[in-house]
This record gives sequence, C-alpha cells and structure tokens, in this order.
Amino acid sequence: MAITTEMIKQLREATGAGILDCRKALEQAGGDYEKAVDYLREKGLAQAAKRADRTASEGVIEVYSHGNGRVAVVVEVNCESDFVAREASFRHFAHELALQIAAASPQYIKEEDIPAEVLERESNIAAARAREEGKPEAVIPRIVEGYLNKFKDEAVLMRQKYIRDEARTIQDLYNELVVALKENIIIRRFVRWELGEASS
Repeated sequence: MAITTEMIKQLREATGAGILDCRKALEQAGGDYEKAVDYLREKGLAQAAKRADRTASEGVIEVYSHGNGRVAVVVEVNCESDFVAREASFRHFAHELALQIAAASPQYIKEEDIPAEVLERESNIAAARAREEGKPEAVIPRIVEGYLNKFKDEAVLMRQKYIRDEARTIQDLYNELVVALKENIIIRRFVRWELGEASS
C-alpha cells in the first residue's frame, strides 16, 4: 500500500512523532493506522526504558485536599529537567495522581513495593477462605492467584483503574506521559491522610 502525505500528516498530528518516524511506522504497519500508532508507542516506550537510569531530580510536589479537608494527599513526581517540570501535561499528571490516591487509597506505587510477608499473608487468607468454602484442593492455587491479582489491582497505584476512565490504568497514563515528554519520570512517594484515621 502506498503511504501518502495525508496519512503521515494524520499520524503525526495524533502522536507528535517526527515525519520520518511516522513514515517508517506506516511502512512497518503496511499502511494500517492503528498498527502504526502501536508501533510508535512501543518505540517510544523502548526509548523511555533506556532513559530509566537517567537521574530524575526535578519535578513537583502536588498537594491535594478533598471533602472540605477530610482527605489530604501529598505526592512527589520527578523528571529530569526543569523545563519538563513546568510542562502543563506533567503538572496535570501529578494532579491526577493526587486525585487518584485520594479516591482509591493505594498502599504501594509499584507491584515490587509490596513486602513478601504481605503477599504471603494475603495468600494464606485466600487459601483458608477457599478451604472454608469447601473448594477442591486442586483449584486452590488458581483461586489464590486470582485473589492476589485482585489485591494488587486495588493496592498498587500503577495497576489501579484510572478514576476518570476505567478502560485505562495509571500505568497507561504514565506510559503516555513518558512517550510524550521523552524523559525519565518517577513517582517517588506519596502519603494520604484521612481525618480520624489511626496512623499506621
């Protein structure tokens, strides 16, 4: 299929990628627009992975208060340059994270942050519950796996469904930002307080 200037222009407007990158993506995808978009996203994520070891010491600390001061969130998001730290899309992402944390109460940023003893405790709870319900021993490992996946989807910020669009996760939002800004971005830490809540 012939790659037209119009096809390249359309892809470029949608993705922000360079003309040559758009042409190559369309050639690789045989003119299929959706496949070309996927190709560019994958390429962008691969470039982002290469940047992951670069120092990210700039950024923003976003403070959000919800429900007339009943819930407060502080989240630190880092990037490599002061220029990106001032970008509207970067600031918007930090704000959306704070809203997400206020609404969905994650406990961890990434899956790797969950302590082994927490996973073991959750596994034991799931297995005990399955046995109590009389489930056959052979299916218990699958039940435990399903339970742990559900636990991670709720407890891990990056795995949570985005509160504004349940078809996307916070990881999807993060990936889109990294591809667009072409910088290493780190969600460094967060804290969430709720009025009357006992401190852990």
